[in-house]
Amino acid sequence: MMGSVYVGALEVELLLGDVRSLKHKRAVVRPLLAELRRRYDVTAAETGEQDLWRRAALGVATVSGTVEQVGRVCDEIERWVWSRPDVEVVRVTRWVRSLDD
Repeated sequence: MMGSVYVGALEVELLLGDVRSLKHKRAVVRPLLAELRRRYDVTAAETGEQDLWRRAALGVATVSGTVEQVGRVCDEIERWVWSRPDVEVVRVTRWVRSLDD
């Protein structure tokens, strides 16, 4: 019997600090994405607002065999993002589903 598979995804919309170019924006966003991947073993990418200097949308995804683990990872990521002094969180949208849904 196969176990369940749960997928959790977050969309994190950010306002960046004193960013004056797209190159500078990349210098801010890349380390955030790398830290998310390293710290939480998730997939993370810039998913929106690529043409705006001071805004960024990050997509983060995790997979687990339990909905509780997906929830814990999403909670930890949210706390980490909100604690960052170098960005302002505009909105976090969470999505958790089972393959059985």
